[in-house]
Amino acid sequence: MTITLPGGVGRNAGPILYGPEIDAAAAALRAGHYGHGPLTVRFEQQLAAFLGVPDVVAVATGTVALQLALLAAGVGPGDEVIVPSLTFCSSVQAIVATGARPVFVEVDKTSLCVRADEVLAALTPATKAVLPVLYCGRAVDLTAIQPHLDERGIAIVEDAAQAFGSDLHGRLVGSNPQLLTCFSFGPMKNLTCCEGGAIVPRTPEQATVLRRMRTVGIAQSLAQRSASTTYDVIGFGLRAHLQSLNAAIGSAQLAHFDQVCTIRRRLWHRYATALAGLPDVALTDVDIDHTIPFNLVVQVPDRDRVFHQMHDAGIGVGVHYPPNHLQPAFAAWTTSLPVTEQIGARVLSLPFHPSLPVDDVDQVVAALRDALHG
Repeated sequence: MTITLPGGVGRNAGPILYGPEIDAAAAALRAGHYGHGPLTVRFEQQLAAFLGVPDVVAVATGTVALQLALLAAGVGPGDEVIVPSLTFCSSVQAIVATGARPVFVEVDKTSLCVRADEVLAALTPATKAVLPVLYCGRAVDLTAIQPHLDERGIAIVEDAAQAFGSDLHGRLVGSNPQLLTCFSFGPMKNLTCCEGGAIVPRTPEQATVLRRMRTVGIAQSLAQRSASTTYDVIGFGLRAHLQSLNAAIGSAQLAHFDQVCTIRRRLWHRYATALAGLPDVALTDVDIDHTIPFNLVVQVPDRDRVFHQMHDAGIGVGVHYPPNHLQPAFAAWTTSLPVTEQIGARVLSLPFHPSLPVDDVDQVVAALRDALHG
């Protein structure tokens, strides 16, 4: 049984539920252990098995996953982290939260992902990490410059919030032992816990540090603390664990993950076919054979007018994302990025989520055609 929540072309996007999530959530509530517990541990083990990695550390959100991963990589005040400006502001806020400086770079015009040559050009003696954003779910290939980054002690922390299930050259995102990969399991992600995130550590030592940081810096496990009259706070930490209720939902979702992969790819192909007849529209290249697409982003002329006209026609379009180097909060690190600024003025996200009926794609594209010629 599959349950699709409300989410047509003019309504808020809805996740897809397979049925067991409801029973799993109820069982978690009845168990009475609502914080980090056995269900969270089980979910971590299931994620690790799916990705084929030794360990996964589950956390409260994708944003805090990025912050903790950067800290685990040694990023701190005085350091620089290279990041594309075209991303959700969470990517940048995670850098700022460590005390480091975001260094904004351009993206490729067709994939909207950062390129290796842009990363190399942005390196300075202060660079401590590179944070590639896997836009729309597409993997970012930095393997050509990995040895150079390793030589300089620069970590790659992947913002794979949108990319769970995607792969690069047949290797699942998150399975590369040279990268610190961060996922989001928010409401509309490929895999949802309602809210949650995860980090794939590179070493057992990193996993230990991440687990300590997610539990406000306490060294002992919950079981150890319950058997003792004290505990040791030995470093920085946040209250960032993944709740058992969210983990239970994630486990139920993971068991049916192949279904959402099929749905998302089917929707993407339907859009690609329908949009082919609109010469003024550029569809973002997500490398669909290797990507579980998170959203459907196009570039269109006169975007703001098109956006409002489609909204007036009842089509729930959006913009992902306004460039961060132009945001007031990040004015201290602004720079000139003409390609990103051009893309930022043209990007338009069309309705794209698992509960969207495939036949609604034609209605969306027809409205886009009218708006372009309006």
